[in-house]
Amino acid sequence: MMELIQEFLPLIMFAFVFALLLLGYPVAFTIGGVSLFFGLIGFGPGFFNLLPLRIWGRMTAFTLLAVPLFIYMGVMLEKSGIAEELLETMALVFAKIRGGLAISVVFVGALMGASTGIVGATVVTMGLLSVPTLMHRKYNKALATGTVAASGTLGQIIPPSIVLVLLGDIINIPIGDLFIGAVIPGLILVVLYMLYILIVAFIRPNWAPPVPKKELDEISKKELYGRVFKALIPPVLLMFAVLGSIFAGIASPTEAASVGAVGATLLTVIHKKFNYTVLSKVMKTTTNLTCMVFIILVGATTLGLVFRGLDGDRLVRELIDALPFGKWGVLLIVMSIIFIAGFFLDFIEITFIHVPVLAPIMITMGVNPLWLAVLIAVNLQTSFLTPPFGFSLFYLKGVTPPEIKTIDIYKGIVPFVIIQLIGLVVICLIPKSVTWLPTLLLGE
Repeated sequence: MMELIQEFLPLIMFAFVFALLLLGYPVAFTIGGVSLFFGLIGFGPGFFNLLPLRIWGRMTAFTLLAVPLFIYMGVMLEKSGIAEELLETMALVFAKIRGGLAISVVFVGALMGASTGIVGATVVTMGLLSVPTLMHRKYNKALATGTVAASGTLGQIIPPSIVLVLLGDIINIPIGDLFIGAVIPGLILVVLYMLYILIVAFIRPNWAPPVPKKELDEISKKELYGRVFKALIPPVLLMFAVLGSIFAGIASPTEAASVGAVGATLLTVIHKKFNYTVLSKVMKTTTNLTCMVFIILVGATTLGLVFRGLDGDRLVRELIDALPFGKWGVLLIVMSIIFIAGFFLDFIEITFIHVPVLAPIMITMGVNPLWLAVLIAVNLQTSFLTPPFGFSLFYLKGVTPPEIKTIDIYKGIVPFVIIQLIGLVVICLIPKSVTWLPTLLLGE
């Protein structure tokens, strides 16, 4: 009996972690505490001699410096007023199209995602600015809230993205390669979102009415072009400074993140929004978010050490090898596990708990690690939108007008979750959507 328990000790540990997380215990201390307990059972007191070395090795990885820098860049951009200017301008550009205001939200969400990579900041900013406007224009509540929530999550897959940095570190892929590989999948999702809005606007015209022609005629073409130029140039320049320096091989992702942090600060100064209070808030938010990520990383490192030390990866590999599905069947199971986990856990928890266990198994089966990492990133994007713990839903509900009910938001995100799954299938069936651009730019 004891031998059987010892054999399945890694899975028992995982069950404990998952159960305690569902009961609401703090993530970092749950996975860290449970790991220490099972490590003591499995290895005895000598386990504590090895653990500090493992944690130190993980925490001193140079690539992880990009995390606080990208967080700072995103939070600072939120304070700069760029999102507000972009939304107002792009709403005028797409105003003639039925559903154009919603399409402008998707466009700005993609551009902000490429400039910040911080989902919460993007959702809150666009929720505050665009939902009241969409309601004023008589948009359907579900369509309006679903569009804002889904567009805000595009920063999860469009580089620079925090989750891509973390996945690159865990799966041991150059983060620059991962950023380049995620560009086309991100654009695929943007196009699918816009197609859905156009189709809905065509089938249900009263859900997405166009802006009256009289209002559009009040703005001359010259004035419109000037506003577009003024609104687009700052974020596009920042995006090229960050991503362009990585793609061109001039800077590493960590160095490019520092460029982005300085660039975001300069843009805030140019927009006359920079002062001591703003800087203080940005620094505090950056510190809080960075500490959250890194303390979870410490717990996850402990979990990974114990899990592998107890031969958990061998046990999982044997269980998966026993499945009569082959590589594609196993990939389907892995993606399903991550998707279902997204209903209960956020992307950081899944990244640190599930990915270190599942990814190595897939890679040993011959799956391209770059392609796998992007598939996981797209899958993790759904965790922001799936109830009951979809963080984008909480962010949006907190900033929407009182007439927007929780059920309106839930109804609105269902089509976009389905679209994300369709995008996941497209990327799965066409691996070159991930590998073509890195091969073209890097020759790999």
